[in-house]
Amino acid sequence: MKLKAQIPNLLTLLNLLFGVIGIIQVLDGEILQGAFFVLIAAGFDFFDGFAARLLKVQSDMGKELDSLADVVSFGVLPGLILFEMATSSTDAGSSYLPYLTLIVPMLSAYRLAKFNLDTRQSERFIGLPTPANALFLSTLPHLGLQWPALGNWLESPVVLIVVAWAFALLLVSELPLIALKFKSFTFSKNRFRYFLILLSLVMFAWLQLAGIPIVILAYIGLSVIENATGSE
Repeated sequence: MKLKAQIPNLLTLLNLLFGVIGIIQVLDGEILQGAFFVLIAAGFDFFDGFAARLLKVQSDMGKELDSLADVVSFGVLPGLILFEMATSSTDAGSSYLPYLTLIVPMLSAYRLAKFNLDTRQSERFIGLPTPANALFLSTLPHLGLQWPALGNWLESPVVLIVVAWAFALLLVSELPLIALKFKSFTFSKNRFRYFLILLSLVMFAWLQLAGIPIVILAYIGLSVIENATGSE
């Protein structure tokens, strides 16, 4: 067993580890902490693929291991955050309602399995990527703190269920979405990518974690516009 070949797998396992730690934090009532661990896991998720390509040690095992880690970090963890938000609400009403938010880990797993088999996603994503979905859902509590009026809406289990189902369905939709992969760096062919990067920097500098949901919504919106205009 070559040590070099295991470096990407180690990074993938760190993705999984921080996803599990995030779950423990959320179960301990630290819902806001969940977003930080999704971010850390997303960092390792990026670098494991980068390391595999750099070291030229891409493998089927690494691909499968990556999906298993992503189910935990980008499926179970954000789903649990929504579940805990719904159960802690004073309007929870019937005790079964919060369980409807668990569509998120279910369709996240389905999305990841589909991605492994879908050869169309080399240049564009088909459906919302699980890390983007996880970042959106996990940072909603931060956005609610930033804007209390919106936070009041996010205290409703019904609203949280609608959000959970809408974004879970986006995971498995046939909607083509922008991938930050550059064939060239010309502005005319990448204007939506450049605008998304600029918006991300501005939102994060202004609102920190609370800016991430806005960026993800803009990402979806820009992809729809790009599709409608036939831009590449």
